[in-house]
Amino acid sequence: MAGMSPSERAQILAMLSALVEPLHLSIPGSNEVVLHDLAKVPNSIVAISGTVTGRGVGSPATDALLRAVAHDDVQTTVAYETRLPGGRELRSSTLVCRDSTGTPVAALCLNIDVTMWRAVHLLATSMLPAQPIAPSAAPEDGEEFVNDIDELAQHLLSQAIAAVQAPVELMQKRHKLAVVQDLKERGFFMLKESVETAAQALGVTRFTIYNYLNELEADSRDR
Repeated sequence: MAGMSPSERAQILAMLSALVEPLHLSIPGSNEVVLHDLAKVPNSIVAISGTVTGRGVGSPATDALLRAVAHDDVQTTVAYETRLPGGRELRSSTLVCRDSTGTPVAALCLNIDVTMWRAVHLLATSMLPAQPIAPSAAPEDGEEFVNDIDELAQHLLSQAIAAVQAPVELMQKRHKLAVVQDLKERGFFMLKESVETAAQALGVTRFTIYNYLNELEADSRDR
């Protein structure tokens, strides 16, 4: 992060770290406040208060934040909905904090469990005959909250392979190249031992994955 003063960056992170617990205690209901140091992606959580997603200091970024960092497109996003694996619904906000040069330093994330409030809303709606009961929210891509890098890698791999809609054992080069392209866009190759993991999943060698990445890079330069 060129141009950023180390002391300014440290001051920003220290100030935000001091806000994590007070914010958590100030928000009613089940919630979690998380601070990501964007210089430490993928294991970017440096402070957390609350247990909504079961993560801790040193846990990785979500797949959505990883992808944003990979595309150099980290933006503040307020009040979006996502789900946990068990089906619990969250209302989340990601606040991006920048230094005096405009460089993103940290992401302060708020995750509020609104599952109970959704149930209350549905119950209240059902008591009003003139109003149809709102259907359950459909699963969304949202964000994947994971506890370690291996879990994040497997999630990204399963998403990329599923998008190709072909079993790995029947994939041709074009399919595997599409998987690698998808993984690259998701920020997968920022993870440790990502090339080896991708090679094992696709049944090819590490050398082949590097060739695919070089081919994709060459294609992007020619456009």
